[in-house]
Amino acid sequence: MTNLVFRFATVQGQNIQWFLRRNCSVTPRQLGWLYLSLCVVSLLIGMAFWIHGAKLVLPFAWAELIAVGAAFTVYARHATDGETIRLAGTQLVVELENGGKLQRSEFRRDRVRVEPGAADSSLIELSAQGRTVHIGRFVRPELRPMLAREIRMALRSA
Repeated sequence: MTNLVFRFATVQGQNIQWFLRRNCSVTPRQLGWLYLSLCVVSLLIGMAFWIHGAKLVLPFAWAELIAVGAAFTVYARHATDGETIRLAGTQLVVELENGGKLQRSEFRRDRVRVEPGAADSSLIELSAQGRTVHIGRFVRPELRPMLAREIRMALRSA
């Protein structure tokens, strides 16, 4: 199995893992610091206007910060979304994380079918034992057939 070359996978001994993650330029921690600095600046400006008699600027600054905070919260909740596919021994384990919720599926290696979707932009379907999992959300559509071939190749090698 060590002579196989993978584009998407990481090989550690006899284990093969695929980590498919959302491409985020800002981590949730960085976003928190950005939001905190935005709050400080907006509230300082709002207070300056309040002191000079423009009483409605500060309530609108608060409303803006609440709306931006809600948008940042939605972004941060999904920033760590991803898919982990692990082939270890006779098991294929698929973990899908979406919005802090983890869905885990285990399949017997020799029973898994890997089917790229019918349409060019559809997800890869892993199915076995009456269960189906769709993967590839975080891979560009034109690379999904390549990922499906790679998983198929890893499943066949023993």
